[in-house]
Amino acid sequence: MIGWGGILGVATVSLGMVLTPGPNMLYLVSRSVTQGRRAGIVSLAGVTLGFLVYLLAANLGLSAVLVAVPGLYAAVKLAGAVYLAHLAWNALKPGGVPVFAARDVPHDTPRRLFAMGLTTNLLNPKIAVMYLSLIPQFVDPEAGHVVLQGFALGAVQIAVSVAVNLALVLAAGSVALFLARRPSWLRAQRYAMGAVLGALAVTLALDTSKPAATG
Repeated sequence: MIGWGGILGVATVSLGMVLTPGPNMLYLVSRSVTQGRRAGIVSLAGVTLGFLVYLLAANLGLSAVLVAVPGLYAAVKLAGAVYLAHLAWNALKPGGVPVFAARDVPHDTPRRLFAMGLTTNLLNPKIAVMYLSLIPQFVDPEAGHVVLQGFALGAVQIAVSVAVNLALVLAAGSVALFLARRPSWLRAQRYAMGAVLGALAVTLALDTSKPAATG
C-alpha cells in the first residue's frame, strides 16, 4: 500500500492548493460572511460531495479517457485557465469586491446552498487538475492495489481540504469584521487575490503536462 512519502506528498500539495484562492474558497467564505457559519458548513458539505465525485471518477477510469484523448484534457485545462482569469479580473477591476467583504445577496435555502457548493467544486479547475494529474504521480505501481492507493490518497486530499475549508468557514465572519475596519487591508487583499488567480490562470494555460492514469 501507499507509504508515508505518498501521504505527505499529497497532503502538502493539497494544503498548498486549498490555501490558494480559488472558486471553493470564494464561495465558502462569501456564504459564511453573508449568511452565517451554518450556511458555510452546508455549502462545505456540497463541496465535499464534489471531492467524492472526482475521487470516484478519477479512480474508475476518467483519467484513462483523458490519457486516450489528449485534446479533451487540453480543453479542460484551457477552460479552467479562462475561468481563473475571469475570477482574477473580477477581483482586480475597479469596484471589485474582496472575498472577505460582506455582500448584499439573497439568503438561499440549505438545499440550494448544498447544490451550489457541489456545482462550484465540480466546475473547479484546480480540483480537476489535482485528481487527474497530480495525485496519480504519488501512486506506486510496484506497491500493488493501484486503485486502492488512488482512493487512499484521495481520502488524504479530502481530509486536508475539508479541515482547512472548515477553519475558513468558522473564521470568515471574524476576519470580515477585522478587515471591514481597515479599508486599506481590504484593497490589498483584493489585489493580492487577483494577482494569485491571474498567475494560476497563466500557469494552467501554459502547462504542457499530460494526465496520468491510476489504473
